[in-house]
Amino acid sequence: MRIHLLHTAESNIAVFKAAAVELNIPAEYLRHHVREDLLQACEMAGGLTQSIRQQTVETLLQLAEDAEVVLLTCSTLGPAAEDAAKQTSVRMLRVDLALAETALAAEGHISVLYAVETTKGPTLKLFADVQGEREADISFSWVAEAWERFKQGNSAGYLQLIAAAADKAYQNGAEVVVLAQASMAGAANLTQFGIPLTSPQCGLRAAMSPETA
Repeated sequence: MRIHLLHTAESNIAVFKAAAVELNIPAEYLRHHVREDLLQACEMAGGLTQSIRQQTVETLLQLAEDAEVVLLTCSTLGPAAEDAAKQTSVRMLRVDLALAETALAAEGHISVLYAVETTKGPTLKLFADVQGEREADISFSWVAEAWERFKQGNSAGYLQLIAAAADKAYQNGAEVVVLAQASMAGAANLTQFGIPLTSPQCGLRAAMSPETA
């Protein structure tokens, strides 16, 4: 099994390695690739432009040449995986799709947290697409100042802010809390009122499942 992962943060390699250990996925199945410049370009442009989207598609297709599954782990770039999937027979997955499907399978209020502002648009659309005609009680919240801490190298402070936001969501009545970005996953170990859904585990489960298109 060869699963190639495209990250936009070097630190996400450790996040996905840890998730793989928890899911008993052999380390040799995973190949990690990092393109921090793609997310940086999105932040400068205020979102996913057509040019950045195309650059991401080209990168994903290159990875597909030596993979059985390609997993895009950046929520901001997520739509590019859908474009790439139309151009290859290799399974092309976006990590947050499995996350959204898992969340919407649950009942009750769903609180989706995100740290990077450019993630909001793709995440809103993804959840709307997965929801379809079904009724669902969903709210989306930006964790202010968190991403600044991440970019400053303050990972502990970043995760603490996210965990606090997740606990606040639980206290306000959320049955399901979703951490929309892979980099947020570590905060699930710091919460006190519930365990949020994280994309690394959901995405890797999807990658390992032959039934996932």
